[in-house]
Amino acid sequence: MIVILVILLPLLFHLSKFFGVSSDNVRKNEPIEGGIRLTHKDAFHGFNVKFFLVGIIFLIFDVEVLFMFPWALNLRELGFFALMEMFTFLGLLLGGLIYVYKSGVLKWM
Repeated sequence: MIVILVILLPLLFHLSKFFGVSSDNVRKNEPIEGGIRLTHKDAFHGFNVKFFLVGIIFLIFDVEVLFMFPWALNLRELGFFALMEMFTFLGLLLGGLIYVYKSGVLKWM
């Protein structure tokens, strides 16, 4: 099986190069990253910090779901104390979200 793959994969890549459709359209070959057209600026030109802040905030509140899923599966065995712990955890997250909102990080203008 491995010998077949070692022979077949390079052969298929070369065949697709010859039989595949190629385009010389300048517009189609233009590199686009996330809907933002690349400009002819310096490579060290920075992005607005708000892009990074929104990404970090999204990750923080998205990881919350990772902690809630195993808790929800084992809630019957964990009992009332685990329910109060989760309410405390959600309260802290809600406090963080209120802080982020009041500090103006989510405002774009």
